[in-house]
Amino acid sequence: MILTVTLNAALDVTYPVASLVPHSTHRVESASARAGGKGVNVARVLHGAGEPVLATGLAGGVTGAAIRADLRTAGVPEALVYLAGESRRTVAVVAADTGDATLFNEPGPEVSDAEWAAFLAAYDDLVGRADVVVCSGSLPPGVATDAYAELVTRAGDVPVIVDASGPSLVAAAAAGAALLKPNLPEAVATTGQQDPVVAGRTLRDHGAGAVVVSAGADGLVAVTPDGSWRATPPAPLPGNPTGAGDASVAALAAGLRTGMDWPARLRAAVAWSAGAVAAPLAGDVDATTRDRTADAVRIKEIDAPHTDR
Repeated sequence: MILTVTLNAALDVTYPVASLVPHSTHRVESASARAGGKGVNVARVLHGAGEPVLATGLAGGVTGAAIRADLRTAGVPEALVYLAGESRRTVAVVAADTGDATLFNEPGPEVSDAEWAAFLAAYDDLVGRADVVVCSGSLPPGVATDAYAELVTRAGDVPVIVDASGPSLVAAAAAGAALLKPNLPEAVATTGQQDPVVAGRTLRDHGAGAVVVSAGADGLVAVTPDGSWRATPPAPLPGNPTGAGDASVAALAAGLRTGMDWPARLRAAVAWSAGAVAAPLAGDVDATTRDRTADAVRIKEIDAPHTDR
């Protein structure tokens, strides 16, 4: 089973518009609201792919109830821990003419020491049943920067994938996360290195087992104990890129659980990401695009195994 952790779960609201024009009024013909947050999106993608998954994290208030209800409707198993505060909402405005998404993300509710302790108790129980753990997304107010590092340590021998940025990413690396998956701007901001290969090696030097840096239409760069690779899609795709990174994390988690080699994992991660861009909502994957892309992903080995830290 893959356990996904979303400490700052959200209700994702998506507004499709013909064109996004600042300082003007937009008429929205249709809108959607669904459970979100990066780890929830990962869980939804895994569930859609038939992978065993359980979503945990923190959720509270009316928004938290809506998050739980939506997950039940989607059939995604959840074990979210209750908060007193109101869970956040995010708004994505997707412009049809450019395919670009403009995001508005609320910070999330304050988490008390008692609520964090309750979550850790639940996590300790759940992680014992997991084959892989995925920790994704921002940390809500009140949760320490080293929260993901603590979850890595508590997982013991269960491999943990962390999709975060900044000090929380470095702390997770130092705690021995099995895989870090920042996007390129996050990797650059965290390490100060513009080259994704150098940024990946820098994060590995902090203690992570492997690092995969995503760069949108330019694909993925993986720095691992077995070598380094660049995986690129055949061509850029129009669509909604909001959940593309979460889909790639889902593919990497599934590949880790089933023991795929790195080139196969990266091929799946690029293909699932492309399928997510072609789907209208984060957490969904267009199967036709995914399968068509998988056959055309280009994998290039960058160098031999890099094991020294």
